[in-house]
Amino acid sequence: MKYNPNEIEAKWQKYWAENQTFAAKNNSEKPKHYVLDMFPYPSGAGLHVGHPLGYIASDVYSRFKRHQGFNVLHPMGYDSFGLPAEQYAIQTGQRPEDTTRVNIDGGVDKEGKQIAGYRKQLDKIGFSFDWAREVRTSNPDYYKHTQWIFIQLFNSWYCRKQGKAFDISELVTVFEESGNALIEAVCDDNVAIFTADEWNSYSADQKEKILLQYRLTYLAETEVNWCPGLGTVLANDEIVNGVSERGGFPVIRKKMTQWSMRISAYAERLLEGLNDIDWSESIKESQRNWIGKSVGALVTFNVKDHNEVIEVFTTRPDTIFGVTFMTLAPEHDLVAKITTPEQKAEVEAYIEKTAKRSERERMADVKTISGVFTGAYAEHPFTKEPIPVWIGDYVLAGYGTGAVMAVPCGDERDYAFANFFKGQKGMPEIKNIFANVDISEAAYGSKDNVEIANSDFLNGLNYKEGTKKAIAKLEEIGQGTGKTNYRLRDAVFSRQRYWGEPFPVYYVNGLPKMIETQHLPIILPEVEKYLPTEDGLPPLGNAAVWAWDTKQNKVVNTDLVDNVSIFPLELNTMPGWAGSSWYWMRYMDAHNENEFASKEALAYWENVDLYIGGSEHATGHLLYSRFWNKFLKDKGFAPTEEPFKKLINQGMILGTSAFVYRLEGTNTFVSKNKIGDQKVQPIHADVSMVDSSDELDVEKFKAWREDYADAEFILDDNGKYIVGREVEKMSKSKYNVVTPDDICAEYGADTLRLYEMFLGPLEQAKPWNTAGISGVFGFLKKLWRLYFDENGLIVNNDEPTKDNLKSLHKTIKKVGEDIENFSFNTSVSQFMICVNELSSQNCHSRAILEPLAILVSPYAPHIAEELWSQLGHTTSISEVAFPIFEEKHLVETNKEYPVSFNGKMRFTIELPLDLTKEQIEEIVMKDERTQKHLDGRTPNKVIIVPGKIINLVG
Repeated sequence: MKYNPNEIEAKWQKYWAENQTFAAKNNSEKPKHYVLDMFPYPSGAGLHVGHPLGYIASDVYSRFKRHQGFNVLHPMGYDSFGLPAEQYAIQTGQRPEDTTRVNIDGGVDKEGKQIAGYRKQLDKIGFSFDWAREVRTSNPDYYKHTQWIFIQLFNSWYCRKQGKAFDISELVTVFEESGNALIEAVCDDNVAIFTADEWNSYSADQKEKILLQYRLTYLAETEVNWCPGLGTVLANDEIVNGVSERGGFPVIRKKMTQWSMRISAYAERLLEGLNDIDWSESIKESQRNWIGKSVGALVTFNVKDHNEVIEVFTTRPDTIFGVTFMTLAPEHDLVAKITTPEQKAEVEAYIEKTAKRSERERMADVKTISGVFTGAYAEHPFTKEPIPVWIGDYVLAGYGTGAVMAVPCGDERDYAFANFFKGQKGMPEIKNIFANVDISEAAYGSKDNVEIANSDFLNGLNYKEGTKKAIAKLEEIGQGTGKTNYRLRDAVFSRQRYWGEPFPVYYVNGLPKMIETQHLPIILPEVEKYLPTEDGLPPLGNAAVWAWDTKQNKVVNTDLVDNVSIFPLELNTMPGWAGSSWYWMRYMDAHNENEFASKEALAYWENVDLYIGGSEHATGHLLYSRFWNKFLKDKGFAPTEEPFKKLINQGMILGTSAFVYRLEGTNTFVSKNKIGDQKVQPIHADVSMVDSSDELDVEKFKAWREDYADAEFILDDNGKYIVGREVEKMSKSKYNVVTPDDICAEYGADTLRLYEMFLGPLEQAKPWNTAGISGVFGFLKKLWRLYFDENGLIVNNDEPTKDNLKSLHKTIKKVGEDIENFSFNTSVSQFMICVNELSSQNCHSRAILEPLAILVSPYAPHIAEELWSQLGHTTSISEVAFPIFEEKHLVETNKEYPVSFNGKMRFTIELPLDLTKEQIEEIVMKDERTQKHLDGRTPNKVIIVPGKIINLVG
């Protein structure tokens, strides 16, 4: 009976679907285990073999946990809103909802392209997903709840004193009774103080404007990354080297009125929570650095000849007498107000130039020094000396106060800036305020062994003493206060795009109002064009039906807006991270129409036990998810503080690209081994045209693209064209993509699954090499032959031998430990060792082969199900108990000794381990083989190390 993976896999995939084998139950007597993969975005390109790596790992773990008796939730869905679908819609004239649906379900798009479909591709690999819980963020029945969460955020504020969010109505009550002077809330800077009487005298609109300064989601004018080419704001991680990651369009910094999320309110809790979760230290450190906690002082500098002040946060108030100049971010509000007429042109030119660089680019570029003197001066709070005010792009408006007090003697970047502009107007000599420290060559940035000098009342003090005294004096004169600061900024939550969640917001007198939750969802309207309007409004500005009727409580024609009962709706949409910031909770209760998940479902599943996904989401999705989860916990909806207990970041599977070499200025291609000193241009070639010997199919290459049809080829001495190879990211643009569909069709999904796990440690990057697939396929055929020969099943009821049991129990122990430690590659090695041993032992015992099928099941579930069925079982192998390891089968009672004569091993002898040296010598000396080798001689010495060696000398 031959191993036929295609037939077997189709059979069991159908069985699992029909029987809902992997459907998790809410409220089970079994302990729960929730395993989650990061939400995939369903692109039209479909899956390549790198995508399923994390899914296979999570599936192995999920199946293992089922064998251990857990009620496992292992769901899958799609993060289906986003910019790629919108850009494709703009280019091809297709509706994003149509292309997204085809990308998920498969079919032919409007362009005539055959799309495999994510769902079909995933099913072919045999994942144990609970598809009954599938979610798509672009479905109204999903984003209805995203809109609801947005409304909860809008109707909440954060109390610093109690360290949690409360309903905005509670804040209103405080304002009505005692004003805002004593309230400890996270809010906008420079909120005006008012009494209860003043609050109660304000108009409704005035009250709303004040409340917007406290709400956890609010409207504010914000510095954003604006991409004119895409007509939208971009997040920092969507920009590479100053251009958009998608399309490569220039990105500039500009101010826009945007929705923002007050994630900064949760900065301390986000930091503290990292101590309670099992994540890699590198991811935790990324988040710690992004949050950027620092303790210091907020210092106020008056601007000379202006009724303005510059606020600076510094972690080194002890160095305040070393301030030589000040630097503002080019975007700082004060720049336009304080710049002198003489400096105006230079300042404006610099601002325009800086606007083209992203914040990430400016932060990363520590080598380039640039800046402009504003012509203005600030006043030192103690000495009253004039301090020149510069602008420089190393200072960012959104970080701290957007201004720094530059102390070159104690900071390398300030030191470099001061030296670069040394001798220019507006750049004084560097002051040294450290006793016994030479700063002629470099700044002294250490806090250790500091003795303050040339600093009036701080002279002779160390860092700690100086900091404490400086803050006290600043507070005394009303020009500073001690402060804990965070680098984490509030997250911009608006996007000028079409394909995203609509905000449940309409505007009355320019102020936002929330649509009542019973009228959700507010469904994305049809538009003719997905580009911004001619006057620069977001794409929803093109919608004919996009106004809110407050009497009928429904969306009506835009031209009916009368600002009496029908009002304009928000034109921006939510960002891509909106739907992914809570999706794990929706899986708990995916079909609940009334709430995002029931209290019972949330209480049962609590949070994710194992989360697998890419490390690139460290300061995006993973941070936003933790923020939303903490907020929902504050409001009594989420049962836990953290969403993901354990996080594993899978490495990337890299492609092996193929390169052809075109002679410069020609259409002639030279084989790699014939290049010599010739100047050539390397060009990616499709790997499907190259065989395992790196030989290019020249005719296929010529037919591949029109401009290569007449190409000429210089072949090697064997008449072959040999390509170059390079390991790099797997990508369609590099023509090095291998699809899982092709592997499954040729070798089967079980081979693909085992091979991906066998490639190397899960968390490391590793190159794909299709040549290695055949070895894994051969292993599965060898496994099959333990159970079948040409005539059928050969499993018997023979008693297993000691060696049989030893091979099995070694494997039980190794595989169980490896899965718990996520060392999947070494498990596959152990399977191969075990099958080789059992084959050489000619083992066909049911007592060995039944548990072996269970061990293999998490990795190669289709063949395991078939073996289990052929062994006479009528139910799925998926929930059969994992075999129990018994130590006794690994305890050695005998030892096979090598017997050597003068150091040369001549034969082996198996002896009990409990024999004494004398007993071993007696047995060996009587052995016929010993007598033959000695040929009547008596050895001078017999060396015996029990359990190790026997050596006869002389």
